[in-house]
Amino acid sequence: MDRTAKADGAPIMLDRLGKTYPNNTTAVEELSLEIAGGDVTVLIGPSGCGKSTVLRMVNRLIEPTRGRVLVDGEDVTRADPVRLRRTIGYVIQNVGLFPHQTVRTNVGTVPRMLGWDKQRIAARTDELLELVGLTPKQYASRYPHELSGGQRQRVGFARALAADPVVLLMDEPFSAVDPINRGRLQDEFLRLRQSVRKTTIVVTHDLQEAIKLGDKIAVLSDRGHLEQYATPAELLANPANAFVEQFIGEDRGLMRLSVTPIPRDRLHSLDGAPGDLPAVSADATLRVAFGAMLAAGVDAVVVREGDQPLGLLSAADVRVALAEADAVKR
Repeated sequence: MDRTAKADGAPIMLDRLGKTYPNNTTAVEELSLEIAGGDVTVLIGPSGCGKSTVLRMVNRLIEPTRGRVLVDGEDVTRADPVRLRRTIGYVIQNVGLFPHQTVRTNVGTVPRMLGWDKQRIAARTDELLELVGLTPKQYASRYPHELSGGQRQRVGFARALAADPVVLLMDEPFSAVDPINRGRLQDEFLRLRQSVRKTTIVVTHDLQEAIKLGDKIAVLSDRGHLEQYATPAELLANPANAFVEQFIGEDRGLMRLSVTPIPRDRLHSLDGAPGDLPAVSADATLRVAFGAMLAAGVDAVVVREGDQPLGLLSAADVRVALAEADAVKR
């Protein structure tokens, strides 16, 4: 397969993909899904629904029983599986770094397999360590046991990106770290997307994480049945059926705050407003704005663009903005 990297990654199509094991256990019955180039699609659902099986069928760590996986229109189920895995980035829960190899050697694993020369590998390794916030001079010669869990996960990202794949697969990538570092790693992933935009499939059991990271979310039920495939905002505003509604839970109204932007056209004049109101960025979500109100014990915030105040947003405006967003989705 020709896997020359594209700026926005390659589109992926799962065409009636399924997996049945020799004991007649069906992990995935039949799943069809289209993922746009450069998008992050999150697979989520209850334990045992087949989401990790789907992910591993994309790079053929698990061979499909039926159906196809098309990457940029080419059928990977007909490609050499070893070559395929070397050209798809893969990040797993416990990172899987080689313990007796340095950070630099770990990151350069796939380029070495592909026959890159040493100078090119060294340059690429340094570039990626800088990208994930690990200074090569300080970290390249360390071993995995000398790193924190979050740092090891960053090395795992760097290794997955080393050969510049067009597809990145992530299986529960943040679940093995504590909540504080998990949030930091999620933020780091979102930052990396600004400069390294790959078509990405993420498996997670954490709905908050799915909402934060995903361009679209695929909710799966038993045996990989697709219950809904939608943007986070659409999913929260309009669950497709009772299964999705129950899976999302009663907090979906609150979670919608995190995917609804501050409505600039609803800002009020600052004339007469108290001078000690908290301020939030115009690019923030309603969750950030409402959280700032609760933390300060007030019912309004100043919305700024840089140092420039744009206007006032009240708690009542938050309710109206959610209602309007809901009306648009419907």
